[in-house]
Amino acid sequence: MDHLTAPLAAHHKACDEEFAIAEEAVANGDWGRASTLVPSFTQALETHFGVEEEHLFPAFEASTGMTGGPTRMMRMEHMQMRTLMADLAAALAARDRDEFLGCAETLLLLMQQHNMKEENILYPMCDQALAGHAKALGPVIASGLAVEA
Repeated sequence: MDHLTAPLAAHHKACDEEFAIAEEAVANGDWGRASTLVPSFTQALETHFGVEEEHLFPAFEASTGMTGGPTRMMRMEHMQMRTLMADLAAALAARDRDEFLGCAETLLLLMQQHNMKEENILYPMCDQALAGHAKALGPVIASGLAVEA
């Protein structure tokens, strides 16, 4: 059985890979490449957050009645990551390698912890609670994560 949240877990991996490539470009001083890669990564992560915040979380909350639990914590972490992404953009604009890499290290740790919580706790809860809605919600999630060419 395919899980409703499988595309989200796969998208975590894609975002992680994109982040690593962008971070490597900055570490190597390739600011031209980084100026394309960093915004691409942040857009991918914003897309991911949007699908969760606009579709998955509200459906889960409506199904379970839980509005102050795990989805609230994930939204708070999304806000923390958005702040760090803004800091990355500022460091990129200033071509401040050390500031960028410091923010990147913090963001990486937060993303890793966040993804583990989602993949091991929240997503299984969503798959169970939303099993009856998978046919309707699954395509919305998958199409929301589709990357524009």
